[in-house]
Amino acid sequence: GKKAEASKPDLQDFLNNCDYVGAITLLEFEKKAREERPHLLTWLSFCYFHNGDYKKAIDTYDEALKKEGDKAIHVYKACCMYALCQYQEAEEEAQKAPDTSLKTRLLFHTAHKRNDESAMMAHHQALTDSREDQLGLACLLVDDREHWALNVYIAFCYYKLDYYDVSLEILQSYLTNFPNSITAVNLKACSHYQLYNGKAAEAELKVLQQASSSGNIFQEHDLLQHNLVVFRNGENAIQVLPPLLDIIPEARLNLVIYHLRTDEAQEAYNLIKDLEPAVPASGQKTGSREHLKLAQQLFQLVGASASECDTIPGRQCMASCFFLLKQFDDALVYLKSVKPYFSNDDDFNWDYGIACANAADYKEAKEALLQVQNDKYRAEFCYLSWLCRCYIMSGEPELAWETYVRLDTSNESFNLLHLIANDCYKMGHFYYACKAFDVLERLDPDPEFWEGKRGAAIGVFQKAVAGKPGGEQDKLQEVVTILRSTNNPTVDYMVNRVIKKWAKDNRVKLDV
Repeated sequence: GKKAEASKPDLQDFLNNCDYVGAITLLEFEKKAREERPHLLTWLSFCYFHNGDYKKAIDTYDEALKKEGDKAIHVYKACCMYALCQYQEAEEEAQKAPDTSLKTRLLFHTAHKRNDESAMMAHHQALTDSREDQLGLACLLVDDREHWALNVYIAFCYYKLDYYDVSLEILQSYLTNFPNSITAVNLKACSHYQLYNGKAAEAELKVLQQASSSGNIFQEHDLLQHNLVVFRNGENAIQVLPPLLDIIPEARLNLVIYHLRTDEAQEAYNLIKDLEPAVPASGQKTGSREHLKLAQQLFQLVGASASECDTIPGRQCMASCFFLLKQFDDALVYLKSVKPYFSNDDDFNWDYGIACANAADYKEAKEALLQVQNDKYRAEFCYLSWLCRCYIMSGEPELAWETYVRLDTSNESFNLLHLIANDCYKMGHFYYACKAFDVLERLDPDPEFWEGKRGAAIGVFQKAVAGKPGGEQDKLQEVVTILRSTNNPTVDYMVNRVIKKWAKDNRVKLDV
């Protein structure tokens, strides 16, 4: 028999299934083949818009305007500009269109975005009781369950309020009916990212690829591309995010975060320096007093705002504000309130550890600093010096000494040795203070280092006389050897007249 020919896909089927990638593929084929379809360019623009390709939608609407001359297209084009956050341009474009309810809603929202209250009131009065207009006012009739899309809006509101589990619960009723909705699946993935991790979020997106009828949906949808970078902890950020800076507002902030994580503070600052602060995202590494003051003010601005003060990011901002003001007890109030959410976060553990150390809670500080896993952080002098101080103040000077011994000789190792010597002396760990001052004296024959070494040696001898820990025979023997290595006239008196005599009288065997 005759082989059956495959039937051509139907545009309406794609639209009913919200498969805009499939619809675009069909319409682009028809456009290239010069097939006749009424309002082909308008349909293609519509699909670009719903697929998040707003710039392509605008270009195609321009083509449609030239070919069809339908002035209603101006308001569709304005919707694309609104989605790109070009509110002034969207308003100007919408004014070219005939009066319609869509035009009224769009002008109402552009006025809201521009904080033009008089224009808002004027357009508000023109709104009707239609469902579309009421949704525009965010008067969501949650009891009207037949309109499933309402659940997506409600779920998104709960997501923005950080109630991710509630968002997922509400979203499920929509996904039961529309399991392949890009918007709903993406929101579900974002909730999983916030609740669990990037791998869990990415797993939720696989349903979209499996349902897609053409190509790689992640490469064809800007929002999904962007979110994959976030889910994968910045992987391919440099390739994916720059082209999206003017399309997805969060792309700029996520690129800033990427640069901060890769220690490219200047690149991060260049991206964000001209933005007005609206959300808690900031970073600074230049040591500039001006920048530090600005950072502190912005953290306070966001953390004290009514919309953020009781959120986790808001509390982080207030902690950072007090941290920069060196008010560490106040910073700890906020840090402790969000600590359960950041047990494996290196940046949090760094800040929390240093704040605890400044507040003299050295045991808690040590535990926090030891949880930092980033090798780059762990190699910084700031980290090593605070960790050594915590070791010493917690009664573990041997760990501070071992930390120094592992370092290569440098200015930083010299400074760390200086800290160990003075902190150990202050805390009565005279054996390690003596060892540290001895090395310092060899590197720099400063009389102060000899004075420190002599005082520490006497401290070890006193512990030996009192029979206290730190004055054991082997330690006293090593201190005597250290003293003998110093060319100073007081050494002979200390060793022969004092230490040796005591050792002989108390039958302590010393090689002096």
